[in-house]
Amino acid sequence: MTLSLLTALLPIALLIVLGAWLKRRQFLTDTFWAQAERLAYYVLLPSLFFHGLATANLDGVPFQSMVSVLVFSTVVVSLMLLGAKSLITMDDAAFTSVFQGGIRFNNYVGVSAAAGLFGVQGIALAAVANAAIVPSVNILCVMVFAKYGSAGRMPFSKVLKQLALNPLILACFAGGLIQVSGWGLPVGIEPMLKALGQASLPLGLLCVGAALEFGSIRQWFRPVGYSSLTKFIIMPLVTLLACHLFELEGKAAVAALLFQALPTASSSYIMARQLGGDAPLMAGIIACQTMLAGLALPAVILVMAQWV
Repeated sequence: MTLSLLTALLPIALLIVLGAWLKRRQFLTDTFWAQAERLAYYVLLPSLFFHGLATANLDGVPFQSMVSVLVFSTVVVSLMLLGAKSLITMDDAAFTSVFQGGIRFNNYVGVSAAAGLFGVQGIALAAVANAAIVPSVNILCVMVFAKYGSAGRMPFSKVLKQLALNPLILACFAGGLIQVSGWGLPVGIEPMLKALGQASLPLGLLCVGAALEFGSIRQWFRPVGYSSLTKFIIMPLVTLLACHLFELEGKAAVAALLFQALPTASSSYIMARQLGGDAPLMAGIIACQTMLAGLALPAVILVMAQWV
């Protein structure tokens, strides 16, 4: 199990390093990175979420119980972070990065690790996890950006507009609609969306590496600590309690724990850049959590899996 998790994390770490090297060497102009982030946010990431939800195979999976556990734990931890904001004592834009670091998850690592642990059934369990968490975290994050992003607090009508027009949220609900309806995707469209979604992963991680500002590394310790404590300890513990509350057990419960203990996603950086968060700090949290996950993720699964 540990080997499967480390194998899934290694290419992510290497892509972040490559992005940092490309930026440091000025291999690409600075204008490229801004355009790459825009492409990822409006085209590639929506394609990834839409395709993943629309084509998921959910046969034989305890869908209702697993979704209940994942949504419940995500909302509870989000409320805990919001309640602790005054104790975190940092500026609002930085808080959005800690918030994303605490509740978002890396789809790539999750799917790879679930497949390595449970084979074909792991893919189905990963699909349910994506169906539950992706819309939830995107709605919650947009609401947090609306209040704490650098653009300032938005009126309620503008928050609703942000939610209604957010490309990631729209993609999640459109993909869910296709899944529920059973319509499927037209021939030719499905492989195109799959290819676009796959492109989002390496490009997003290269952008994360390019955004790293190593001169600010001393300022990362507290926010990285807060977000990692939430991600690797608090979130799994709340998920474990939710498994008992909603009577989820076996492989589905282990998969729920796995997904809620994953390092935060590269899309966190893209969202921070587009919605007025602290993007350099977000890049630092992503990089640090990816490295920490090599130790934290196997430990969480090995210790907590015996309680479900």
